[in-house]
Amino acid sequence: MSEGRGHDHGVDANADKRYLGLALTLILGFMAVEVVVGVVASSLALITDAGHMLTDAVAIVLALVALRLAVRPARGSYTYGLKRAEILSAQANGITLLLLVGYFTYEAIRRLVDPPDVEGGLVLVTALVGIVVNLGAVMLLRRANRRSLNVEGAFQHILNDLYAFVGTAVAGGVVVLTGWTRADAIAALVVACLMAKAGYGLIRESGRVFLEAAPRGLDPGRVEADLVAMPGVVGVHDLHVWEVTSGFPALSAHVLVTPDRDCHETRVAAERVLGDRYGIAHTTLQVDHRDTRQALPTPTLRTTGGTDRRPVPERTPE
Repeated sequence: MSEGRGHDHGVDANADKRYLGLALTLILGFMAVEVVVGVVASSLALITDAGHMLTDAVAIVLALVALRLAVRPARGSYTYGLKRAEILSAQANGITLLLLVGYFTYEAIRRLVDPPDVEGGLVLVTALVGIVVNLGAVMLLRRANRRSLNVEGAFQHILNDLYAFVGTAVAGGVVVLTGWTRADAIAALVVACLMAKAGYGLIRESGRVFLEAAPRGLDPGRVEADLVAMPGVVGVHDLHVWEVTSGFPALSAHVLVTPDRDCHETRVAAERVLGDRYGIAHTTLQVDHRDTRQALPTPTLRTTGGTDRRPVPERTPE
């Protein structure tokens, strides 16, 4: 078994914590202001934004907790440590987004049918300030490690909140200029659609990790073909590629070589191919000599889409 270079986040975890902490401070401070103004102005769009900002704050707290758990060393029955705490955090963020979508959609439809009076001026000013605050939070998290699905979950929450404030500002302007208060509810529906898209994306990507799908963009069939193409390799079986957590791919496989090949040298060469071409540093390779008395099963190349490709031709020993 070889772990090679190990798990490289690419950005220092302490820096991620600092960026997340600063963003959390901005979000909590403005959220309190927004709730008060939303109640005074009778603006569902502002209250919707405030609710979304609450989930932003929860998302950031979850991300911070997950970062602390993920760096704990492996012990006992947790042989990978708690690295997938980050994926749990991302999935929780996705679920909360979808729950909010249901509530805000219901409220928006109710207000479209029976629109209340909305203080458009207060809504507009608060939304413009919110745009500035969320731009600051977005810029902070853009500097963090967004390859981490955990950090990406928090980023998506705040980015969607930025879009929400833009929509709310437009709605506030419409109310000020025309008095058409239904614009507030329409803005809330637009925000709900954006939240639904982000929530679905987080659940889909975290689900791929939990179901141990190959990392997105990595074709197991191509990996298998590259291994089979190595000198002396006559077959690759039981190939599995998955992610322990975002940015931490792993692979296991059974490799058969001709009787004249050195199994150790072949394993080292295969690890180099996997690391250099695919960035897979955590590998478990079983390399054996082919038993010439037994027929070699013909492996079938697989693609990430699940379709079969032409079988790999059997290599004859030299």
